[in-house]
Amino acid sequence: MAVSPRVFPPRKRWPSTGSSISPKFADLNLVKSLLSLSQEISALKPIQCLLIQKSLSTINKSKLLAIVFEELLRNPVSTSFSPSILLCFEEMYIVFQRIKTLMEDCCSGSKMWLLMRIQPLANSFHELTLELSTLLDIFPVNELDLSQDVEELFVLVRKHCFQSKPSVDPRDDSLRRDVLALLHQIKKEIVPHHLKLKQILDNLGLRDQSSCREEIECLQDEIQNQIDEKSKLDIASLIGLLRYAKCVLFGSSTTQLEQDHRRRNSLSEIAVPADFRCPISLELMRDPVVVASGQTYDRESINQWIESGHNTCPKTGQTLAHTNLIPNRALRNLIAMWCRQQRVPFETVGSNEKVSGVKATKAAFEATKMTVYFLVNKLSVSPSMEAANAVTYELRALAKTDSDSRACIAEAGAIPILVRCLGSGVGSEHPNLQVNAVTTILNLSILEANKTRIMETDGALNGVIDVLRFGATWEAKGNAAATIFSLSGVHTYRKRLGRTTRVIKGLMDLAKDGPTNSKRDALVTILNLAGDRETVGRLVEGGVIETVIGVINVLPEEAVTILEAVVKRGGLVAIAEAYNSIKKLGVILREGSDTARESAAASLVTICRKGGLEVVAELAAVPSIERIIWEVMGTGTMRARRKAAVLLRILRRWSAGLDTNDVVDSSVMSVGALTTMLPA
Repeated sequence: MAVSPRVFPPRKRWPSTGSSISPKFADLNLVKSLLSLSQEISALKPIQCLLIQKSLSTINKSKLLAIVFEELLRNPVSTSFSPSILLCFEEMYIVFQRIKTLMEDCCSGSKMWLLMRIQPLANSFHELTLELSTLLDIFPVNELDLSQDVEELFVLVRKHCFQSKPSVDPRDDSLRRDVLALLHQIKKEIVPHHLKLKQILDNLGLRDQSSCREEIECLQDEIQNQIDEKSKLDIASLIGLLRYAKCVLFGSSTTQLEQDHRRRNSLSEIAVPADFRCPISLELMRDPVVVASGQTYDRESINQWIESGHNTCPKTGQTLAHTNLIPNRALRNLIAMWCRQQRVPFETVGSNEKVSGVKATKAAFEATKMTVYFLVNKLSVSPSMEAANAVTYELRALAKTDSDSRACIAEAGAIPILVRCLGSGVGSEHPNLQVNAVTTILNLSILEANKTRIMETDGALNGVIDVLRFGATWEAKGNAAATIFSLSGVHTYRKRLGRTTRVIKGLMDLAKDGPTNSKRDALVTILNLAGDRETVGRLVEGGVIETVIGVINVLPEEAVTILEAVVKRGGLVAIAEAYNSIKKLGVILREGSDTARESAAASLVTICRKGGLEVVAELAAVPSIERIIWEVMGTGTMRARRKAAVLLRILRRWSAGLDTNDVVDSSVMSVGALTTMLPA
């Protein structure tokens, strides 16, 4: 599936290596390279809307000099050059490379940011023109056998270069001042005049919602390219202004819905490497961080774990010496590279939160508030479901951007209005509206304060649960499950949700019957709810073990992780029901990923130790089980090796007719100590 390159992690633009390194070509090759480079510049289009005269003048000069280089190549007599001519050619090559880099940089970036840098960029064009003028001035043109017409062209270019002035087009400068004035108004909480906004955007070639959206994406990329904090803050303000302008000038549109849907689903069609998945959410990590135990988790998931009152590592059970989270930048870069190779979107924390850690400026924050109140007011008086759907989609997209947007949307009273769009009547006639509404609530729930707002809003939780059970589309059901997952990040809400039979029923049905990506949403939510012991009992009663056994071939990592949590906390009833999973866990031990093998080994240890001799006999009947366990002890994770060692000891004691309940826990006996007791 083709995906716009703009959704991939942006790369910083670096000057071409040729722009600073003198070429080492033979005489003819040097002239050919100059001709090729001048033709490349000549083929460029003038910069749109801004710096038009500067870029057009540069292109025209390149076209005229290309004629000079063509003349030199056509005349074999003049191909033996003096050292002074060669030196001028080499310096020209460097100047042309720098001109090309400057032109490409101006053409490919954000128009709004180009406008803000109009003075230094105009100076750059002037400085390069002066350098070219100096080279043409000292160039010994009389040593070349050029035709009279070509020599006159050379002189003409030299004259034009000499006449260059470091000026900014008055129109460009006026436009820049207008934008700064608008930002100043917004900063003072003055709503910009819509006609003035439209005039500015027209002058920048931003005449519809699509071009505005592309410009916002360009600005987000520009933040990644900046080093100084002030530039990042300035760009953040411009993004806020453009988001507001896009909504008030061009209205709301659903033209991006189908494309966004394809982007969201593209990741579910690809097998994500186990090391790239968060051990808690089992989703692709966006912001991997390392905890005190040395394990890596996605920042959002481990934050929820810690904020829920846990002080242990979820994977190892080790008590955390501190709760500091260290960014795992190496892994993040690997994930970004993998996403590029797989052609799937990689929405970094930088793109979804304050980009690159930039705090919102006063202008950006006020622009966000203006945008939110405009949209919420428009949604409250929408004349039709189609219009409501378009506005809800805009709120959904805005709620995904950063915490300020989420807070503003909730404070503006959007949640009760969105709840009205969750009903089955809406879903049957306008399924996209139901999807957008529940997804907006999901995005809002990311902010901790909004979790309370959602739980306390009349009908909000019931509406989400109804979508989970009776939603019009699988996407709506999956996003309802994800909303419950997010809300369950608060410990008291997790208990409340776990006691709700409709929640458990809806999650079980979704895990059994939904497509793969919806199954994963349901399983991840079930796993989060299983963190509460009382909820585990309700999950067992609801058939969770039967459910995970049914999906273990489709989503093995998710299934065995849930099974491990349930048999650990679910008592004898869970152990008895897990009896039918033993053979499948044996297959996971042999063929699963490192994460899946670790959870499978831990589950089998619990089942065998609590389930009695009959359960151990069932495990012993798995073909080549001892060899499989030995492989895990040799190649698995450290925890998997410990669990596998205990599992092997249980089997040895069973075969010797001894009590398997007396096996020493893996946390106090090393793999080495166990293996010395066993035959080679």
